[in-house]
Amino acid sequence: MGKSDPPDTPSPQAKSSAKDGALKSLVGVQSLIQLGLFLPAAVVVGWAMGLVLDRWLNQHWINIAGVVAGAAAAFVYIFRVVLTHFKE
Repeated sequence: MGKSDPPDTPSPQAKSSAKDGALKSLVGVQSLIQLGLFLPAAVVVGWAMGLVLDRWLNQHWINIAGVVAGAAAAFVYIFRVVLTHFKE
């Protein structure tokens, strides 16, 4: 009768696959956090650029166009990221 490993200890291969799964999960969470921060950041950048152009060109509507352009850019980015996640 030889000694065998206790059944409670996972094999090194199982430990490696568990680490890979956890790493993929963290990468997915990071991607979602990035999406959550990108939308307001793009809107603020668009608004700021519009405000600068408003003052430079003496207009009063360009900041609204900047907000819309920033939001549109953010939504395009969000859709691209979501589509790549669904392909996986």
